[in-house]
Amino acid sequence: MTKKTIFLSLAAMTISVAAMSQARVGVKGGWNLSNITTTNGGSTEDAKTLSGFNVGVIADLPLVPRILSFQPGVFYTTKGTKTEVGDRNHVSLTSPYAKYTQNPSYVEVPLNLIARLPIGEGASLFAGVGPYFAFGVAGRNKYEAVTVAGTASGSSDIKWDDDTPFNNGDLNQGRDKWKRFDWGGNVQVGAEISNFLISAQYGIGFAKVYSGQDNSADDKNKNRVFSVSVGYLFGGR
Repeated sequence: MTKKTIFLSLAAMTISVAAMSQARVGVKGGWNLSNITTTNGGSTEDAKTLSGFNVGVIADLPLVPRILSFQPGVFYTTKGTKTEVGDRNHVSLTSPYAKYTQNPSYVEVPLNLIARLPIGEGASLFAGVGPYFAFGVAGRNKYEAVTVAGTASGSSDIKWDDDTPFNNGDLNQGRDKWKRFDWGGNVQVGAEISNFLISAQYGIGFAKVYSGQDNSADDKNKNRVFSVSVGYLFGGR
């Protein structure tokens, strides 16, 4: 091994140790507005957004101090959609009202690359992009129907199929079940001031949410989530 190789190896190790010494961990949470597409082109048509939340932990691993970092995380997040037919305040014999809500919950792992623009001592603007991978863990389906005869309502737990990303072998596939695995991409912008974070993010699901065989002719029903979050990173900058 030459002296140059030894020097470069030691320099790389020094930079790596220095970067890791600046690694930070933090907490983050906020408000979701979610929906599910209803067309192959990505439109949500008459589906309405559903309010929810996200909460989790993140790590900030510097690649270029104060400029570029890798930011993985683990979150509990709610998604879903709401559909309404008719006017609840003007129900008649020919115009009933119905509302159906689907509210799945996931454990989600985002893997974002964050670029920062320092704007002062301890403050920066940032933008991020990266994939996410999610695993369905809970959720409820709810309905409410109002007619001239009265009101009916109810709820049930969301059913998750036994599919995996590599297997469509669940014998009980169907629209009454959800695919347990979801994946997609995130884009976000925000600001960091004295380790406090505020950000806005849009998550785009790439996998169909309902159970059943994927096919090129049927590409609809994918998660869409806009979120606003606040957080705090512990450690030095």
